[in-house]
Amino acid sequence: MDGGAPSGAAGLVPAGAGLALLRAAAATCTGCELAGPATRTVFSAGSATARIALVGEQPGDVEDQRGVPFVGPAGQLLDRALTQAGIDRTDVYVTNAVKHFRFTGGGGTRRIHRTPDISHVDACKPWLLAELAVVDPVVVVLLGATASKALLGPTFKVTRSRGRLIPRAGHLDEAAAVQGGWMLATLHPSAVLRAEDPDTAYSGFVADLRLAAVACSATD
Repeated sequence: MDGGAPSGAAGLVPAGAGLALLRAAAATCTGCELAGPATRTVFSAGSATARIALVGEQPGDVEDQRGVPFVGPAGQLLDRALTQAGIDRTDVYVTNAVKHFRFTGGGGTRRIHRTPDISHVDACKPWLLAELAVVDPVVVVLLGATASKALLGPTFKVTRSRGRLIPRAGHLDEAAAVQGGWMLATLHPSAVLRAEDPDTAYSGFVADLRLAAVACSATD
């Protein structure tokens, strides 16, 4: 399924594009081989003026079928946690580090999530940087290890540095044209669902999201 090295999306991202044009261009992205077996590109959802951006790993099986990020079980948990944290999901921008579903199985069997390689993250990073340049949120919440490493580097450990505000300056490429603001790493909602103690994991997840909300309100 994953034959050949990804060539990257850098040459496919239209310069100076808004979200509508970025979404249209990404729909035909062939920057890596994941575009072949996936049903479609799953780009993003939410407002271009959102003050909080949520970045996950990749679309799952349900998202691949519907074309919208975080609408499966992990998305339902995310919705509940956002509400408890005092964040309206209609006021956030939701996307993924990788825009195509990577999986094993298929052809009549259940498709099983497979973690994207760093090569897939790197290939897709130009889309993510372009999105964040347009939205320019106050806080970028990184959901899980893949999203965190995509923007904070391959040595970043969510378990060691989660739940704290990290100045965005120096972490995003200058090409993204994003100034100021924060990043905050936390668990991916799917990790909360899989946790040995899901109640404790969920409480910590909500606390991290509340911190993002507080950071936004502090800029009012």
